[in-house]
Amino acid sequence: MNNNLVPLSELPPGRLGIVKNLAVEGVARRRMFDLGLIHGTAVESLMKSPAGDPIAYRIRGAVIALRLEEAEKLLVEVR
Repeated sequence: MNNNLVPLSELPPGRLGIVKNLAVEGVARRRMFDLGLIHGTAVESLMKSPAGDPIAYRIRGAVIALRLEEAEKLLVEVR
């Protein structure tokens, strides 16, 4: 596995990642697609909530909050 690939949940705030793999199925996969999280999409980690869950991301110009369990299933290439 490429050392530059990390789960989206581990992308540090202020960093950019490119979606490389979605390890989700069914309704959850469809939701990710509806949010614009498809292969090649740029995602910027903005900030974590005080408790660390959820995490805010900028995806295609919109700010989206994802739960930790969702963000762990998306692999991104850190830029």
